[in-house]
Amino acid sequence: MPAGEPLPGRGASSRPAAPATAYSGVAKKLPLALLVFFSALLYNQIQPPPPKVPGSPGGPPITANRTKLRDGRHLAYLESGVPKDQAKYKIIFVHGFFCCRYDVLNVSQGLLQELGIYLLSFDRPGYCESDAHPARTEESIAVDIAELADNLQLGPRFHLMGFSMGGEIMWSCLKHIPHRLAGVAILAPVGNYWWSGLPPDVYQEAWYVQFPQDRAAVWVAHHLPWLANWWNTQRLFPSSSVKARNPAIYSREDKPLSAKFAQRAHNKQVTQQGEHESLHRDMIVGFGKWGWSPLQPGNPFAGVGDDVKVHLWHGVEDLFVPVALSRYISKRLPWVIYHELPTAGHLFPVADGMPDVIVKSLLLGDG
Repeated sequence: MPAGEPLPGRGASSRPAAPATAYSGVAKKLPLALLVFFSALLYNQIQPPPPKVPGSPGGPPITANRTKLRDGRHLAYLESGVPKDQAKYKIIFVHGFFCCRYDVLNVSQGLLQELGIYLLSFDRPGYCESDAHPARTEESIAVDIAELADNLQLGPRFHLMGFSMGGEIMWSCLKHIPHRLAGVAILAPVGNYWWSGLPPDVYQEAWYVQFPQDRAAVWVAHHLPWLANWWNTQRLFPSSSVKARNPAIYSREDKPLSAKFAQRAHNKQVTQQGEHESLHRDMIVGFGKWGWSPLQPGNPFAGVGDDVKVHLWHGVEDLFVPVALSRYISKRLPWVIYHELPTAGHLFPVADGMPDVIVKSLLLGDG
């Protein structure tokens, strides 16, 4: 056979594909494969771990008194003061961020006995020994409080006090269960920067009082709630200074008071179910998209009588929650009695003697 002629049946068209052609096919699929891989990796990173259910295998033990709600969840609670069947006043206290039922205001025993006060505190959902509520909303916690009062037979009306994140919840209670309230004390309340009715200058003033990392954490909670767990657990960027308990966030008067929180015997119990359904869920709900605003006009007690009072307290030097929000709300809502403390920071409710001042103002109109 002459040199250079192809073998029979082995023409040029039947030669194997060039390696470059096979490589080209792989190269086209590689970006898609990498996209799927990194998407799966990111998805696993942003998914929060499931909460450790109290009383379940591997979960924290149940040591508190608990009551069962209609949806099957349990709320842990703590009672103090006089027996409720002998009480003249019944007060429910709502704790703040990174706190629990044990962080109830330290009202003196003398005042509790003198005025006949029954004081009830509880773990909010996901904290300490209360079951988590992944579907929690700004309304659901108000409904929980009303159901807690019913389960413990507190009667048709009761007083409320809320501090910090618990203070923000007071607005929800005023919106959703005003008929159950005999009076309300709102202490250094968290504010939602996206409430309708906040003018731009008030928003700007309050927004930039926060540290940059706190603005970022709040922004994520509002706009990207599905990313809240990752943002608040990652180490690439500074996370919330409130969650990290950064000493820089304490005002001059806050610094000595902060020791009361640092030295709590129950510190580890507060987030024992996990941080997502306690701390992160607080941020998602508190800074989320509400369907209404406390700045909407209208007194929730109109027609009920003048005996129901709402007291709003805030410290001027508060670096956790800018005073500008409370100051503006008090001007817009004439039925709110505003107490501005010129040298106080965020932790003024735990200062010695201050719980008695707050309670007497709520119940007797003093101060």
